[in-house]
Amino acid sequence: MFDYSAEFEAITSAYEQSGGDASVFSDKESASLVVSGNKILASNSIPGIKIEDEETETGARARVIVEPGIQIASPVHLCFGVIPKEGLQEIFSEFEIGEGANVSFVAHCSFPNALRVRHLMEAKVNVGQGAKMTYSETHFHGQKGGTVVMPRTEVKVATGGLFCNQFRLVTGSVGRLDLDLTAELGEKAVCDLEAKVYGKREDKIRLKESIYLNGAWSRGLVKSRIVVSERAQSEVLGEVIGNGPHTRGHVDCLEIVQGNEAQAKAVPLLQVVDETAKLTHEAAVGSVDKKQVQTLMARGLTETEAVETVVRGLLR
Repeated sequence: MFDYSAEFEAITSAYEQSGGDASVFSDKESASLVVSGNKILASNSIPGIKIEDEETETGARARVIVEPGIQIASPVHLCFGVIPKEGLQEIFSEFEIGEGANVSFVAHCSFPNALRVRHLMEAKVNVGQGAKMTYSETHFHGQKGGTVVMPRTEVKVATGGLFCNQFRLVTGSVGRLDLDLTAELGEKAVCDLEAKVYGKREDKIRLKESIYLNGAWSRGLVKSRIVVSERAQSEVLGEVIGNGPHTRGHVDCLEIVQGNEAQAKAVPLLQVVDETAKLTHEAAVGSVDKKQVQTLMARGLTETEAVETVVRGLLR
């Protein structure tokens, strides 16, 4: 017989290690969902937010429906993870954000013991007219580098809508990360994408984030901060396509390389279809700022401590 209480304690403990507050899952005033492996351990809907969920052989399906006009002060909390050393977790999720609604999501994905763990996520997001959605995702990985994480997200933002996505993986060894996010924007819609990842040892990082500015006066930002050390490798593609008139987009990529064996590649890609669109980019790949390191060393830090402080500040 599956011990749900022991599994819940294990996954919420990992949730707290990733920076979350597990007490939210006992708060009936907040919407939440907890999935460990292929078991749904907790699910709570509240007025205005309905969570439909279903266990599958390898994970779970979830559909989150936010009613039109709903203004939710507290975030929806999501927890996904695999506690054993080996396993496969496939999550299929849909988010329907009604017209004029305003909601935020806080998600934590935890794989503290991973030696051979695969986490695959397919998400479809629809942000209604004038609605706002913020999705903040933090990962906690163990030190063995045995995690493969492959999120695939398709976002559609209707007229006047807002979608903000924040992805953070700076604790433990990444393992292999292959993230692909595509957003299509309607008229006067806004999309902000931000990713921060710290790769070490043999980690391999690939990010591809694309914003299609289809509607007139829509705006988009793709921002990434990546650090690779030891033998880690990273490849970042930030893409903005200005299809609509008077659209504005910007790609901002900064990659820091520590050591002679780490490798980093940054590719900002801009495509203007309408002549009134304006797209810009800035990309930098290099080492930690020497002046910052020297300043910290002058205050008593060793070179290693100074470099780590600069890196942590960049990823904060």
